Order: sequence, then C-alpha cells, then structure tokens
Amino acid sequence: MALEDAKHMVDQAFTRDSHRGHSFENTFAGATSFLRRRYSKDLTDVDIAVTGIPFDMAVTNRPGTRLGPRAIREASALLAPDPPYGWGFSPVEEFNIVDYGDLAYDYADIPAFPGAVQAHIEGILKAGAASVCLGGDHYISFPILKAYAEKFGPISLIQVDAHTDTWPDDNMERVDHGTMFYKAVKSGIVDPASSVQVGIRTVNEETLGVNIIDAREVHEKGPQVAAAKAREIVGDRPVYLSFDIDGLDPAFAPGTGTPVWGGLSSGQASILLRDLAGINLVGGDVVEVSPPFDTSGATAVAGAHVAMEIICLWAWTRRGNG
Repeated sequence: MALEDAKHMVDQAFTRDSHRGHSFENTFAGATSFLRRRYSKDLTDVDIAVTGIPFDMAVTNRPGTRLGPRAIREASALLAPDPPYGWGFSPVEEFNIVDYGDLAYDYADIPAFPGAVQAHIEGILKAGAASVCLGGDHYISFPILKAYAEKFGPISLIQVDAHTDTWPDDNMERVDHGTMFYKAVKSGIVDPASSVQVGIRTVNEETLGVNIIDAREVHEKGPQVAAAKAREIVGDRPVYLSFDIDGLDPAFAPGTGTPVWGGLSSGQASILLRDLAGINLVGGDVVEVSPPFDTSGATAVAGAHVAMEIICLWAWTRRGNG
C-alpha cells in the first residue's frame, strides 16, 4: 500500500486532507513540514502544534541554529512513513498533529523577541494544543516556559544538556543561552526540587537546587537507571522536556554551537527518552541544531528523532497508558 500511495502523494505539507495518518511521499522530494504534517494556523481540535523558533542571537560560540527548524523538518521526512520504533503505537494515527510553521519576528529587534516567543506559545496553549518547538538556540526555552507556567503554574523541567545553563544573571532582560534556567528558577516558573538535568559535563557551581544526573552517571549506571531516577524526581507534576542536542557527544551530533566531549550516545538518548514514558509531559523542545556544522546531517536526524520521542511521551499518558 505504501508503494501505491507514494505514486500519487506529493507536497503532503499542503495537500493532505487529514491531520492524522502516515505519509508515504518520497522522502527525497516535496515540501518539508515536520513528519509531512499539514501546515496550519488553525488549531481547532489540534492536539500538538510543532513550531519552529529560528533564533540564534543568544549564542556564546558558533551560530547557525536559526537554520535548525528547517533542517529538522527535512530530516523528519525519513520518519514520516513508519510508526516510531519501540512504542507500540503511532501518535500520528491517534492524535491531530500539525506543523504550525515558524515564529515570525523582527530579527533586528532583539529586545522584543522574548515577548514574541511567549505570545506565540500562549496562543498555542490557549487553543488547547501542546507545543513541540524546534530551535533555535536554547534561550528560547525561557519565554516558552513563561507561557507554560502561566497555564500550569511552576513547571518541572527535564533538561538533557552538556551545560546546566544556570550561570548567574540577575538581569532578566539579557538574552543569553547560558543563563535562562537561572532566570527561570529565580523567577519561580521552574520548580528546582522537582526538576532534573541529564548529561551535564561542564563545571557550574550554581545548581540552584536542581537535581543533576551527569554524563558519567549515565555512562556508568545506564540510561534506564537515569530515566527511572528522573521519573521519581518529577513525579506526577506537569513536566516540560528541553533537549539540547549538545547533550549528545559530538561524535553523534557535531552540528551544534558548543560541543563538549564525553556526552550521551544517540543509543543512550533513545533509551532514556523511551523509558521516561509515564511522566506528565505537557510540552517540549529540541534546540541547538546548527546545520552549518552538520556536514553529514546526523545532528538534524537526531533532532528529528528527539522531537518524535517528545511527541510519543506526550501521547503515551493521553492514550490511557498511565
């Protein structure tokens, strides 16, 4: 059936007549939406809105993550025809998922950017959908979390990252991809006691009480143990999952701005994410994919898989698995 469908499926980002179902469009052709979902600004009856935040003005090293959403969408064409491995269900067949397109903002008015992101996500949440955001540098998580905290109260955060991003910075107006979680905790939108950072391998004495499972612990005890520990920490609280692609070792994700050796393998990350099933996930993002440094495309492929796993985690509890 898939081969028959491939003969007539084209530009499913615009031509598909349903929010549900797989796409068998040729992976090497056609318009690139995430998972070949329909592009739509109409969120009526939509469960998940995938949206790009193409911003990289907060980086401390290599730029290029503004091109991340486009690359992740292109890589996701490889995932569009099949159910995600190991989950036992297909979220695109059971839930209404759309590609909401990218945030529009004035690239020359950086002070206005945080408010634009927050309003963008608030609109998605008010429509009753969850957001899965494609970055963009990691700063974008701060205004996104503001929008989530308005709806859910202080959020529990699961962060996969090489860096804690809690370096001190009491100037809430600064746009910096290394200090936003410091600001998030200090402003009360993230609850540190029920939050956890996984894969950390850079020195920062200021943890603010956030639980840390560093990369060595994952290597020594295994991603299954790390996932179980993370689930225990967040409990049944509303959880936002933020996955910085530099949480992976540069051998698996070279296309990022601040690579650090000793990170997770893609295999470890896939087990970690799969074994988080059951958390009360309300939204998530994958950030810091920088195509100019991703010569093989492996980093974008990893980013697409992470976004799919976030969707699966959101869907898991809402289909009655608990």
